[in-house]
Amino acid sequence: MIQGEFDSLGQLFFEIDLIAANGEIFPINALLDTGSTEFLAINDQDLEALSWNLVDRLDVLTAMGETTLETYLGKVVLDGEEFTIPVVAGSGFRETIIGLPWLRHRRLVVDMPAGVLTLERS
Repeated sequence: MIQGEFDSLGQLFFEIDLIAANGEIFPINALLDTGSTEFLAINDQDLEALSWNLVDRLDVLTAMGETTLETYLGKVVLDGEEFTIPVVAGSGFRETIIGLPWLRHRRLVVDMPAGVLTLERS
């Protein structure tokens, strides 16, 4: 189980680790966005230090208009477990986002009045 935190707007953040191709670990706070259908979305500028392998390029339509997203194969650690997952990258991401697919494998507990936010194995 990992503990998360709420920001001043009530957004849900969890600390995860990104593992670079050379094995270096980068802990980051990622925003949980249940509207995202991707495991992980990241700003393309943040990819330089990770050196992940490019897998594909996709032209997609978003709320902000049409854009091109690149897909990489990345490694992350969530709740002490390492995963190799597809990661989309683009210039429009202001936060690193973890999306809906994680909730197929984890149970989300949100109790804002009590200040409880956890993501736990189901």
